[in-house]
Amino acid sequence: MVTLNKIYTRSGDSGTTALATGTRVPKHHLRIESYGTVDETNAVIGMARLYTGAEDADVDAMLLRIQNDMFDLGADLATPDTGEDLGYEPLRVIASQVTRLEGEIDQLNDKLEPLRSFVLPGGSQGAAHLHIARTVCRRAERVMVALAEVPEEPVSDAALHYINRLSDFLFVAARYLNAKAEGDVLWVPGGNR
Repeated sequence: MVTLNKIYTRSGDSGTTALATGTRVPKHHLRIESYGTVDETNAVIGMARLYTGAEDADVDAMLLRIQNDMFDLGADLATPDTGEDLGYEPLRVIASQVTRLEGEIDQLNDKLEPLRSFVLPGGSQGAAHLHIARTVCRRAERVMVALAEVPEEPVSDAALHYINRLSDFLFVAARYLNAKAEGDVLWVPGGNR
């Protein structure tokens, strides 16, 4: 259980912050950037949910589950697996979370016509916000992959798989919401020449 009764600690005033392991790192550390961008993705999903609830209750429920998963992912990234005994079992993203996300992608995608063009970000209010969330999610994935490539900076396969599937989910969910409204906004190659 998390208890926060004092928000500021002043411990970060020097430009460092603590990982869940207690190790202090600079606030610009790639690991901090990773879970910070995951948090940003979560916030944008929260903004999208201002609209998705009215557009489709099932998609909104999926997004709520995803927001919870995003906190799991942040906790996973904030507790690098260094092999040390932490005295507790750290929270990790697990394969079943990825599998659930894949099932939800398939559930929504099965109701869509195949794509024959690239899709421009836009459409319904919910879909437009999900496209923004998708782009922020892709940035989170790029930062996580960069972190995983640094020696001594482990990132689990499940965490990488989850963030990759999430951007796919956000794309398909945006298309699904648009299909219930006016349809996707399609790219017309060279359309303005």
